[in-house]
Order: sequence, then C-alpha cells, then structure tokens
Amino acid sequence: MTSDGWRHQPVRAGDPARPAVRSTGSLLVDNIGELVTNSAGEGAGGPLGLRRDAALLVEDGLVAWIGPARDAPAADRRIDAEGAAVLPGFVDSHAHLVFAGDRAAEFAARMAGQPYTGGGIRTTVGATRAASDDELRGTVRRLRAEAMRQGTTTIEIKSGYGLTVADEARSLRIAAEVTEETTFLGAHVVPAEYADRPDDYVGMVCGPMLAAAAPYARWIDVFCERGAFDVDHARAILACGQAVGLGVRVHANQLGPGPGVRLGVELGAASVDHCTHLTDADIDALAGSPTVATLLPGAEFSTRSPYPDARRLLDAGVTVALATDCNPGSSYTSSMPFCIALAVREMRMTPAEAVWAATAGGAMALRRDDVGRLRPGARADLMILDAPSHLHLAYRPGVPLTRQVLHNGVPQCRP
Repeated sequence: MTSDGWRHQPVRAGDPARPAVRSTGSLLVDNIGELVTNSAGEGAGGPLGLRRDAALLVEDGLVAWIGPARDAPAADRRIDAEGAAVLPGFVDSHAHLVFAGDRAAEFAARMAGQPYTGGGIRTTVGATRAASDDELRGTVRRLRAEAMRQGTTTIEIKSGYGLTVADEARSLRIAAEVTEETTFLGAHVVPAEYADRPDDYVGMVCGPMLAAAAPYARWIDVFCERGAFDVDHARAILACGQAVGLGVRVHANQLGPGPGVRLGVELGAASVDHCTHLTDADIDALAGSPTVATLLPGAEFSTRSPYPDARRLLDAGVTVALATDCNPGSSYTSSMPFCIALAVREMRMTPAEAVWAATAGGAMALRRDDVGRLRPGARADLMILDAPSHLHLAYRPGVPLTRQVLHNGVPQCRP
C-alpha cells in the first residue's frame, strides 16, 4: 500500500509513492472477483453483464479494454482489487445541493406525526437567498465530495431554492462548477412574495429568470403538484425551456395522483421523478415512451410516505432509475447505497435491478451513454467495493462498502 493509502502498484519501474491523482498513462484494475458492466453481451450475468475473474484497462480517462484477468495487458500502474466487486460509478440523476440552512426540526416534527406538504421549501429559500456565494459553494462541494466517497461519480444538481432571477442564476453557476448535469428549477414553488400572483411568477420564470439561468443549465424541471404548479403552468414553463434548448425533467406524482407523469411523457421528458402515486394510465404512458421513471426512496423514508411500487413499473416494461433527491428538507441523504437498500426492501426490486437502476438507469435518465456502464470507450468511472459482490450493497445496509473510486480514470480520495 502506498503512502497515500491507495492499493495501487507499479507494473514497471516508477515511484510507488507518487500520488495517484498526478499519474498519467495506463492503469490496470485487475484481480476483480465480480465485474458489473451493465453492457449487453458481457459475460453471462444477466442485465448486469457480470464477469468473473476479470480485469479492466484505463487509458486517457476511458475504459480501453475488459477481459479475463489472465489476459490482462501491461500498464503503467496497477490497482489490485483483491477479489472484490467492481461496479460502474453511481449516477445520481436527481439532487438539490445548492442551499443554505437546516430543516432538522421539520424532520423531527414529521417523525412525530406531522405530514409532509412541501411547504418547508420556502424556509430553505429564505436561508439560501441570505447566504453568500462562498457559503453555497461550500455546501455544494461538501455534499459532492460526500457522494463521491460513496461511489457517485455523476450527479445532477438543481437550482430551486433562490426563486429570484439573480439567485437562480448564481445557484446554477455554482452547481456548474462541480457537474455538467445542471437543472433550472425556478418552478419549485411560488415564493411568498408572489403567493397571490402565481401567473406573474410564471411569467418571470419564463422570461428574465430563464434567460439568466439557461447559460448555466442543461435541463429544465417543474414541481407539478398540488401546492406548487398546476399542469397548465407546468406545460408553459417546460415549453419555454425547450424553446431555448433545455431538456425536460418533471417532479411528478409525489404527493398524490396528478397529471405530471403524462405531461412529462407528452413533452418527451428524459425523466419523471418521484412517481409515488401512479394510475394505470400513467404506467401505460411511461411503458410506451423513452421517458425514465426516477424513484427517490430517500424521500419516502424521510417523510414517512408510501413507497413507489417499482415492481409494478418494471413488470410493465418501464425503465426505472434510482436517485437520492438529496435536499435539506425531505431527503437529506447523499447515499446511493442507502437508496439501493431501500429499493430492495421497500419497493420490491431485486438487488440486480436496484444496482442497474442506480447506474445505467440513472445514465438513461440523463440521456448519457458514456457513464453508468463499463465497456471500451465509456468513461472510466468506477468503484471497488469492500465486498465480493454487488449483492452486499443491499445485504449490508448502512455499511460503508466503497473502498476506492475512480472518476475519469483518476483515483479519488479514499472514504
């Protein structure tokens, strides 16, 4: 083991104490007991494309080769997986990391029986508006690093706690410092100063706020829910985002049945998120479309709400993703392994389905084909577990199993 704590070994002459993050050239990850590729045709391991006794070569931040460990090519450096499982990095396709303040008291009240209504969002809005750029940046970077330590190599980050032109633009500008997957959520709730003028607020979102936010955003999202935005307002906002080139995402059907899922399908959304309360018509619409249903079990855990029925979606042929919904009010977790365990225990997913949804499913929810899978040409985003199989992510809930993480082929700080 080297001085920086990584189990990487030089395959040819070199300085073994050199920090891994400074190294260039090829990197071999070998002695892999179980390799999850998520690639069709890889091995005989079903949807996860499992390979046994495998090795993987990284060059220039990409996967260059995958094959049996006995056939592994030479490389500049080596990481010995010691018979452990290697998986693609998690793809967290729904997170709200740009905020200030704390809503622990709200959580305690819910645990004592108070229902969740979404109204606490305005508490975070006040704190976020009052925070400095450096305070917001510190929170984003802390949570991004926290997620990375648990295996999340790709993360989507939304705005939505500023709800002014300037605050939404700065939220996205700060988010863009740590991820390319940024989402404009000016339509999170109607802020207090517009409570009696929702049409005026929608006009601002579609006009000056969108103009200021769009340069920093890839996506646009709307909370289409009672107490937030109705279907007509949601459709108008999303259409304006599409007109300036943003992809569509929708918060839908979290608090009760509603039109959000079918609106997302109608507009060709990449993902509709939450999907807690679905009708047969909602499921039929999803099953006949490329729109992904992104499930957020951390929110149900933290609000004591019913969990989505993932089995019903999967059996209908709907593509399912898992994400954390990391936010200070209704799901303050950055842990994709925790969400996998909840999905298996509470949402009737198999461990393999949950792992696929947290990796390849998340990539599909972001319309990405370079992450969430391990195959030649994909980004070398991966994790090595302190476990022999992906099954342990659900089998050992709450245990920090991520031993090492590579992002773009570069080893990150150890957990």
